[in-house]
Amino acid sequence: MNHYARAGLLVATLIGIAIAAWAIGSVGLHDILDAMRAIGWLGMLVFTATSIGVLSILGLAWLAVAPDQPLSRAWLFVWARTTREAATDVLPFSQLGGLVVGARTLTAAGVPDRVVYASMVADMTTEMAAQLLFTLGGVATLLMVLAHRPVQHDIVPLALAGVAGMVAIIIAFVVAQRPLLRLAGKLGARILPGSVAAMAAVREQLDAVYRAPRRMIAAFLLNLLAWFASAATAWIALRFMGCDVPLWAVIAQEALIFTLRSVAFAIPGALGVQEATYALLGPLFGIPPATALALSLLKRARDLLIGVPALILWQAGEGRALARRLRAAA
Repeated sequence: MNHYARAGLLVATLIGIAIAAWAIGSVGLHDILDAMRAIGWLGMLVFTATSIGVLSILGLAWLAVAPDQPLSRAWLFVWARTTREAATDVLPFSQLGGLVVGARTLTAAGVPDRVVYASMVADMTTEMAAQLLFTLGGVATLLMVLAHRPVQHDIVPLALAGVAGMVAIIIAFVVAQRPLLRLAGKLGARILPGSVAAMAAVREQLDAVYRAPRRMIAAFLLNLLAWFASAATAWIALRFMGCDVPLWAVIAQEALIFTLRSVAFAIPGALGVQEATYALLGPLFGIPPATALALSLLKRARDLLIGVPALILWQAGEGRALARRLRAAA
């Protein structure tokens, strides 16, 4: 990472921290902490366990578009998706850093590079397509909720901007896939021998995946299920916190929050964006601002509970692999 990228990441992080501090300060830290304590240890345990279930669904979606990988390796793709999310949520990386860690997890386990990178691209394509459908449902629900409220003039443009940003990201990702792979091969040819052949192999593998509609449909459906399951975990947390809101309202809220998080992918962990959005949208769906912000902070606590042990185990595995290579070279 060059100096400009580091500086940009630092600035984005500081801005996110400032927004989060403003959102928490405007609601009241004491009220937020009271709402967080309401979940209890059992509630936090259930919240974390169901979130691990969501990671399992995401890992299966990745496996669905990985040719020649048997179902017996599902645990490996679930683990790779877990390390990917851990790096994104815990480390000061953008989502790109998490992708690198997830790919490294698979390649270290012996999955061919061409399969890893082609399946990752295909999985991300189906994941974003599923998110778009999920988001449109959330926006439609929001429009119905705000149909007769004057506040809609402030909220609706934000929601529509999020959808527009999501659509732009998906279009750019789909259109740029093959040109970027070709460019990477040409640039790599000047530095590393064999990189052109490697990129060509990835392109061929990606084309093969796209020619298998059953794999793409399976990945799409699993990713769509994961989006709904993730929203359901938030509803479960709210129930333990004593906030009795309907599941459809939480799904709509989470759809909009996930969208704004995706558009703000350059900010590590969407810091600040998530908190401000919860404070803004929560009351519209019957969730008090303190409870909505408490849910946001509980999500970050859950990410640490899952992500920190995952990264420690991943680093231990990397250390063992390095030791084996050194012994083999000796």
